This record gives sequence, C-alpha cells and structure tokens, in this order.
Amino acid sequence: MTRRGKVIRFPTLPREPRADGGLAEVRRCDRAEAVVVKSLFESEGIPTLLSSRLAHSVHPFTVGDQGEVIILVPAAEAQRASRLLARIGSGPRLS
Repeated sequence: MTRRGKVIRFPTLPREPRADGGLAEVRRCDRAEAVVVKSLFESEGIPTLLSSRLAHSVHPFTVGDQGEVIILVPAAEAQRASRLLARIGSGPRLS
C-alpha cells in the first residue's frame, strides 16, 4: 500500500479565557422588537448581538416562538441593559 500525503492542519489561535465573562442574554422577543432594543442599547454604548434559529432573510415570516430572537450583550453590561429596559418599560403610556 502506498503512503498517503502528510496532513497539514490549519493554524489556530489559542483560546484565552475572556475576562468579561462572555455574553449574557437580556431578553427574548420577536424580530421587530429586537431591532428596536438593539438600537436603544447601541445608542447607550452597549454592544448588542441578535441571535435566532432562523435566517430571517430566507424566512421573513414566522409564527409564534419560531421567530424568537435572543438579545445578547457583554456580561459586564447585562445589568445596565436590564435596568435600561426596565426604565423604558415602566415609562409613561400614551393613550
């Protein structure tokens, strides 16, 4: 049997533990609300990531929990983001 060629692995960077603890989930909602919340957080200087099980560009219409979007922020900013949502949510209502 002939010898096969040598396998050369792709170089990888060593994974370092993150000092900030990674990402934390702040809220689960539909896509429209997630875009508004992301804009709110980013206007306050909180980096935001939206995560979903669907590619919304392929499946623009969803039903129920199928279209659920998870809003993630850095763990160090999670408490501030939650307070911001609570403050906005308890604001005055327009009739």
